[in-house]
Amino acid sequence: AAPGGTASNVMTYLGRGDVALSVAITTVTTLAAPIVMPAWTLFILGEAIDVTFMEMFTSIVQIVIIPVVLGFGIRYVLDRYSPTAAEVGVDVFPVISVAAIVAIVAGVVGANVDNILTAGALVLAAVVLHNGIGLGAGYGVGRAFGMTKDRVRTTTFEVGLQNSGLAVALAASLFDPAAALIPALFSVWHNVSGPALASYFTWSDGRAASGPVAAD
Repeated sequence: AAPGGTASNVMTYLGRGDVALSVAITTVTTLAAPIVMPAWTLFILGEAIDVTFMEMFTSIVQIVIIPVVLGFGIRYVLDRYSPTAAEVGVDVFPVISVAAIVAIVAGVVGANVDNILTAGALVLAAVVLHNGIGLGAGYGVGRAFGMTKDRVRTTTFEVGLQNSGLAVALAASLFDPAAALIPALFSVWHNVSGPALASYFTWSDGRAASGPVAAD
């Protein structure tokens, strides 16, 4: 239920997909997250969790929407009054964001070492399977609707790679800390599967250009 993240945008770029479409999808799903994520979670789990729709809605607004709005506001002010500072911010803030996500994921993994040792193989298998199904579904839907090759790659990454940082933060704040383990491991795994698939797409383009055209 988590929206797409920057990983899907980067992998789309590296895999020669439609970057504009990727950014558009990520933007729409991120803005819809405060409604979609609580609704989907409660639909699937129902009374199995002790969290209300409004609690999840409020948490997602605090974690996602407010920072996004503040980011747009700060960028607008800097562009208008201090273009030099805006250019510095473009380089600095992404590094800070990545460092924060790495710290959160490391904290979750560190706090769940015992759980990883107990059910590590099973949890990792679930993460890999979930990611594989998402990537396969995105690719299949794109092909089924007759999309161009670059857009098929975009849907592949948008469906297969989610905003795991949001999922970790939400799980850690609303549920048992162990609930954040799977999205934390997913955050690590999709940084393996995503680049691998993007590299394959790029390699297949080079192969097609140097020989007979092959199906993607």
